[in-house]
Amino acid sequence: METVEMSSVSLKRPHSEDGVANADEVKRQKISEKSKTENDSGQSTETVTEQPDKSLLEDTKNEIISNEESEEQEDEELEDSDEDGDPESFADMMKHGLTESDVGITKFVSSHKGFSGILKERYSDFVVHEIGKDGRVSHLDDFTVPVDDEDPSEETFTVLSDEDKQRLEELQLFKNKETSVAIEVVEDTKEKRTVIHQAVKSLFPGLETKTEDRDGKKYIIAYHAAGKKALANPRKHSWPKSRGSYCHFVLYKENKDTMDAINVLSKFLRVKPNIFSYMGTKDKRAITVQEIAVLRITAQRLAHLNKCLMNFKLGNFSYKNHPLKLGELQGNHFTVVLRNITGTDDQIEQAMHSLREIGFINYYGMQRFGTTAVPTYQIGRAILQNNWNEVMDLILKPRPGAEKGYLVKCREEWAKTKDPAAALKKLPVKRCVEGQLLRGLLKYGMKNIISAFGIIPRNNRLMYIHSYQSYVWNNMVSKRIEEYGLRAVPGDLTLKGATAVHIEEGDVDNYTIHDVVMPLPGFDVIYPKHKIGEAYKEMLVADNLDINNMRHKIRDYSLSGAYRKIIIRPQNVNWEVVAYDDPRIPLFTTDLDKLEGKPLPVLPTDGKFRALKMEFSLPPSTYATMAIREVLKMDTSIKNQTQLNTTWLR
Repeated sequence: METVEMSSVSLKRPHSEDGVANADEVKRQKISEKSKTENDSGQSTETVTEQPDKSLLEDTKNEIISNEESEEQEDEELEDSDEDGDPESFADMMKHGLTESDVGITKFVSSHKGFSGILKERYSDFVVHEIGKDGRVSHLDDFTVPVDDEDPSEETFTVLSDEDKQRLEELQLFKNKETSVAIEVVEDTKEKRTVIHQAVKSLFPGLETKTEDRDGKKYIIAYHAAGKKALANPRKHSWPKSRGSYCHFVLYKENKDTMDAINVLSKFLRVKPNIFSYMGTKDKRAITVQEIAVLRITAQRLAHLNKCLMNFKLGNFSYKNHPLKLGELQGNHFTVVLRNITGTDDQIEQAMHSLREIGFINYYGMQRFGTTAVPTYQIGRAILQNNWNEVMDLILKPRPGAEKGYLVKCREEWAKTKDPAAALKKLPVKRCVEGQLLRGLLKYGMKNIISAFGIIPRNNRLMYIHSYQSYVWNNMVSKRIEEYGLRAVPGDLTLKGATAVHIEEGDVDNYTIHDVVMPLPGFDVIYPKHKIGEAYKEMLVADNLDINNMRHKIRDYSLSGAYRKIIIRPQNVNWEVVAYDDPRIPLFTTDLDKLEGKPLPVLPTDGKFRALKMEFSLPPSTYATMAIREVLKMDTSIKNQTQLNTTWLR
C-alpha cells in the first residue's frame, strides 16, 4: 500500500510571529513545494470547503467535529467568536492560525486522487449518534412519558402565574430579602391547594409549603426548608422508593454543544448542572443525539420542556438506578454530507473503499490545538519545562488573528502595564482562561505564577499538556509512516490486553498495521525499538525535555503517557452519491423529521450539484474530520478553510 505526501500550497508552514522562520520550517516548506511539482496527488488548490456564512464566523472554535469525549470546553461565552466584517477580512485574520502541517498532520494512507467538496455547508449536514457501551445507537424515536401514580397532574405546570414563578424563583435563589412567598388560592378547594403545593415543591426544589388563613382567605406559603444548603437539592422524601433515582433520556440537539445544552436545561428546571451526567460531550456545529441522565427529575417535567425549548428535543425516557459516566461508550456513528463534490465516480469509489478497507491515520484533529497564533501545545510545552514566565506570557501576550475585541484590549493593556488589575478591567467575561489567570496574579502576585495558574480549572490546565502530547504523537506517527509505510515491522508496539509489547522479528507476520500502537510520551510507557524510538527522544531534547523523566514536581503535570492506534478502520461504512439543485434542501431525514412525519426529500435524478452522503462509526477519542480528510485529501484547518472559502466566494 502506497503512502501519499500531502502537497497542497495551503500546507506551507507560516512564518512565526516575529517573521523569522527557523531552518527546519524553511526546509520543510521547500520539501512541500518540491513535492507539489514532483508528486501529483491530485489535491487541487481550488478545493472548496465550507462557505463562510455567519455560522462559520461564529463557530471558529467548534468548527472541527471530534469524537473526543473527555475534554471540557472553555467558558461557554467564549465558544462563539463574535468577529464581524466580510469573509475576506476574517480569512486575513486567520492567516495567523495553524495548518495541519504545523501540528504534524502530513500523511495519507490511500493512493486515490483527491477531490473537493463543501464540509458542513449546513450544520444539519453533520449528524452524530452516540453508541452506548452495549453497542446500541442512540435514537430519538419516542416522546411518550412513563407515568405512575406518584406523578403530579399536568395542571401542576400551569397553575402558577408567571408573576408567582418569578417571585418563587427569587426566593429559591435568595435574590431578595423575603423569607417566604404567599400565593393566594383564588378558587379555594382542597384539590386546588394540593396542586399548588405540588407545583411549588416540584418546580422549585429546596422550597417547602404550608397553608395559612389570612383575613378570611387561604394562602399557600412557600419558604426555605433548610437554608441555602437545600437549594436545588433533589427532594429525597418526595421520590418514590420503587422508582430508579435517575431519569435517563435521549437529548436531540441542533447547533448547540453538550455543556450549553445542560446549562439551558438546568436553568429551565431551576437545578444545578451537576445533577446531570453523560457519557461524552458532543460538539456544537452538528445535529447530535446522545443519552443523558439526571438525578430525581421526573420524565414529566423533562417532557414539558419540549414545549418551550428551541433546537432541543427530549425523549425515550426511562428510570434507572445509576447515572452515566464519561467514557462509558463504544463511540459515535456519523452521517455526513459533503456537498458540491468534484470527484468522478471512480475517485469516490476508490476513496470510500480505501476508508472501509484500510482506514485513516488516527491523528489528533485541529480542534486539539486551538485556533489562534498561539497553539495550546506551546503552552503545554512551557508547563512541562517549568517555564512559568513563558506560560504567563503565551496566555496573556497580544497575538495576531481572529479574537474577540475585549480580549484584544485586555492583551494590549497587559503588554503596556503588566498590571493584572488594569488588564482585568478590560474583560467583561472573567471566567475565560485569561481572566482566571489575571485574577490569580492579582491574588498571589507576579512572583507566584504557579499558584496563579492553579486558579484555572484543572481540566483546562491539563488540556495544554495533553495538547503537547498530541503534537508529539502526530509528528512521530507521520515519521513512522514515512519510514516504514503501512506494515508492521520489528520494533513496533502492539497491545496485549492493556500492556504494550514490542513486535519481534519472528512474530512480525502475525501482525498488520491495524495492530500497531504508538505512545503519547510519559513516565509509564515504552517506546518503539527502531528509528522512531530515537526520534521521540530527539524531539523532546529539542524541546528541552527529558523523555526518561516525565514526572513534574507538580503532580498534576506529571505525564504517565498512553497508547493510541495509528490506523483506525471505521465500522459500518456506507456511502451514496446524490444529485441536488437547491443547497438549502436537506439530503436526509433526521430522527426529529421521522417523529414529525416529514417525508424524505425528493431529489432530482440529474441535479446541478452532486453530494457524497457517507456513514461510518468511530471509537471514542478519534476525529471524524481526519476520516473526511482521508477521503477528500484536503487540509481541515480553519486557516485553510477560510482562505479557500474566500476564493470560492470570489
